[in-house]
Amino acid sequence: MDAAQTPRVGFIGLGKMGRPMAANLLQAGFPLIVHNRSRGAVEEMVARGAFAASGPGDIAAASDIVLTCLPDPAAVEAVYLGPGGLVASVRVGQTFVDTSTVGLGTSRSIAAALSSRGAQFLDAPVSGGVAGAEAASLTIMVGGEAETFERVRPVLAAMGQRLHHVGPTGSGTVVKLANQLLVGINVAGVAEAMVLGVKAGADPRTMLDVLSTSYGGSRMLERVVPLMLERRFDGGTPVDLLRKDLGLIADLAAELGVPIAGGETARRVFDAASAAHHGTRDMAAVVLPLEGAVGVEVVPRRE
Repeated sequence: MDAAQTPRVGFIGLGKMGRPMAANLLQAGFPLIVHNRSRGAVEEMVARGAFAASGPGDIAAASDIVLTCLPDPAAVEAVYLGPGGLVASVRVGQTFVDTSTVGLGTSRSIAAALSSRGAQFLDAPVSGGVAGAEAASLTIMVGGEAETFERVRPVLAAMGQRLHHVGPTGSGTVVKLANQLLVGINVAGVAEAMVLGVKAGADPRTMLDVLSTSYGGSRMLERVVPLMLERRFDGGTPVDLLRKDLGLIADLAAELGVPIAGGETARRVFDAASAAHHGTRDMAAVVLPLEGAVGVEVVPRRE
């Protein structure tokens, strides 16, 4: 990589997803400056060769391209629009890329604020989970100007294998919310189907083998059922993260007048899991309240 042409990249948000994404940028040779509320994650990145910033303003001052990977709309709005935030320190010609999952209004308001200061913005949420972030194999769905997307493509390519420019500002956010709606519905449906089958006497491992090659099969079936069988519910994508997304989806659907009966059902299933103190566990844990309600566990039969 030509150092004279390599953009300086800022990265804010070194959580489960952000940390491996930032590590892949370093691996690809981008000069990287990072910020995170937890200093441990920053120190880890510094040990790998990144530079530390004291806040969003420092990131904006030192970077050509700034990426954010934050847990919810409130955090995104604080980092961009709050005192000492990115917008307050923006320079003409900079590009900002938000990989967080937020609402459509959040993406559009940040884009407008940056545009008024002469900067470009891409809403670029990602899919693929922690495993995809670690393997740099994420799917990245990008809304914004096509020219801006092409300019930052090398940066995105360091983190993902499937890069999609899906339309103008906000389009990436909309496609990601549609994806999360399907994820929530699929996981809730898988949990219900597995509990129903086991309660009726079916072996869950046999169910997985058959369903995965049938019309009822899905990526979520293949992802979450092995975790249920092995009782591995820690790590991965938390229940409460999907609950947040399902709430954003419900807000957008209400705003547009679109009925989402399946989404409402999925949200109740995720709410029940969170209420049962499984909010920080992997989304496969939505099966636990269902199991408890009928007195079975989705585990293989004993020989």
